[in-house]
Amino acid sequence: MRWAMAGMLLAGGAAGSAGAQTAPRVVADIPPVQSLAAMAMAGVGEVELIVPPGASPHGFTLRPSQAGALERADLVISIGPALAPWLDEAADALARPEAVRLDLLDLPGTHALPFREAAVFAGGHDHDDDHAAHDEDGHDDHDPADAAHAGEHEGEGHDDAGHDGHDHHGLDPHAWLNPDNALVWLDAIADALARIDPARAETYAANAAAGRARIEAAARTAEELLEPVHHRPYVVFHDAYRHFEERFDMPASAAVSLGDAASPGARRVAEVREAIETTRALCVFAEPQMPARLIDSVAGDEVRRGVLDPLGATLTPGPELYPALIEAMAKSLLECLGDRA
Repeated sequence: MRWAMAGMLLAGGAAGSAGAQTAPRVVADIPPVQSLAAMAMAGVGEVELIVPPGASPHGFTLRPSQAGALERADLVISIGPALAPWLDEAADALARPEAVRLDLLDLPGTHALPFREAAVFAGGHDHDDDHAAHDEDGHDDHDPADAAHAGEHEGEGHDDAGHDGHDHHGLDPHAWLNPDNALVWLDAIADALARIDPARAETYAANAAAGRARIEAAARTAEELLEPVHHRPYVVFHDAYRHFEERFDMPASAAVSLGDAASPGARRVAEVREAIETTRALCVFAEPQMPARLIDSVAGDEVRRGVLDPLGATLTPGPELYPALIEAMAKSLLECLGDRA
């Protein structure tokens, strides 16, 4: 289990770095994770970002500078191999043995959900959930090993199989879209930093407290924005939003594609078109990096178009990106689903 290994490394590395004056060298995989780490590191140092805004984490190719960042890192923070197995492999090959690895999806307290494979969701939960290996009343009780080999088996038996670089038979890795998870992770990042750099432990704790307050405020703002549009039907481009849907009671009706790098097959397009008609979906949401023609293939002229940005591709990286992302998601849903004069 990665977290247990990280704990031992943290304990062993604390004494050696207690007197260090230089800031820990921290690397994060995607902008939302980098934002959480930047909150914890405020006033101490910068957090290097591996996958830049606008790029997909599901099939990214490391540049030499990014490989160098992994080689130098004291702390590598990522969602885990369920999102980007290539990064896990790169960190195994490049990171120093004493570097701490924090796979967020494995952390105790993380609200975990299984992947959905169906194109159409029944009330925000597809039929595969009846067979999911988790307790509906206690999503936290997942086995971190479920995610350890994610990405090894691409989706089989559907039109989108094998195109988007992550596993559709394990955990849904888009867990950052639930701010409750972000709160758990922020504390874990601050604790990891404090063990690596105990001289600044109080700073990391204070930064985490301030970050928690900002995330909680963003979640409240999202709840208020979404209040008028709960359960209004809509369709998303790819099935990345389940954590947000369940946290804010905003179930989607269907997903055009299984993954953000997967082209929907004819069967899936037909299923989504039927779902739009039967649910009378008000809006179909694209994503910043996708061509509009994929949305046009399923939505008629009468269906509104919106844009959801699950990675913060249009936001400035840094400590404010994460709360801005949660608020922006809610604003986008409200703008497309809300009543219009």
